[in-house]
Amino acid sequence: MSDSYPLPTEPEGVIPSLVERFNSGKVGAMMALHAPESVFIANDGRTITDRAEIAARLEHDLRLGLPLVAKVRHVFVADDIAQIVVDWSIDGTGPDREQVHLGGSACDIVRRGADGCWRYLIDNNQGTAERQPS
Repeated sequence: MSDSYPLPTEPEGVIPSLVERFNSGKVGAMMALHAPESVFIANDGRTITDRAEIAARLEHDLRLGLPLVAKVRHVFVADDIAQIVVDWSIDGTGPDREQVHLGGSACDIVRRGADGCWRYLIDNNQGTAERQPS
């Protein structure tokens, strides 16, 4: 795994970059993959725009210390925007010795920036799953 975590220059590179960054355990590496105006869709369906709150959500999963596994189903590209459909999971024994099973089918939107790199615009890790109020 690289120390610099280069940003993906093709939409197909977003998920491999995400997995590398997640598995590094570094929230800063994760946040660099999000455009400044990106939104995160919470499990209850709320749209989160505050970067500190997005980082806190990501940090929660990183603290589990378990690897992210992801398999891309589809990448649809229109000019500088792409939709990525990906099945993902985080499984194992957490730091509290409890079994963890998180996962879903994400439907994410990424955009190519002026620098040619692709970043999350909408991080929707539960895709079309029915949302449960918190």
